[in-house]
Amino acid sequence: MREILTVLEADAHASVERIATLTGIDEATVRERIAAWEASGVIRRYKAVVDWDRFGDERVTAFVDVTVAPERGRGFDDVAERIARFREIRAVHLVSGAQDLRVEVEGASLKSVADFVAQKLSGIDRVTATSTHFLLRRYKDDGQLLTDPEPDQRLSVTP
Repeated sequence: MREILTVLEADAHASVERIATLTGIDEATVRERIAAWEASGVIRRYKAVVDWDRFGDERVTAFVDVTVAPERGRGFDDVAERIARFREIRAVHLVSGAQDLRVEVEGASLKSVADFVAQKLSGIDRVTATSTHFLLRRYKDDGQLLTDPEPDQRLSVTP
């Protein structure tokens, strides 16, 4: 059944018929599994990967490493969930290493992202440190290459 999810992850527009053809699973089963996964939250949403730079949108993205003082019996979850509620936040991950959380922040300008980190994120109870890294260029996003393919440099073969 993982095959169904793999096809949907690569192409959210894939029809039930196409998924059945690609996976060898009958259409009724594909339809039932997708409906069950949507209902249970396994499938959260369908989305498009947009190359905002190519579109001309001047968004600013930063990855902020956040150090949190864990609390007995609560760990990091409550702080991570609080951070995730801000509209500027695109993603929050618990990570290994020197910091505890890796947060993706998006804003209209460098200043708006910096203000968010300084005023909102760093002011959260138990956040002890932040380290901000601004995104300079995306080459691949959500498994999708965002660069133009290199032209074929091979010479044509003629009889």
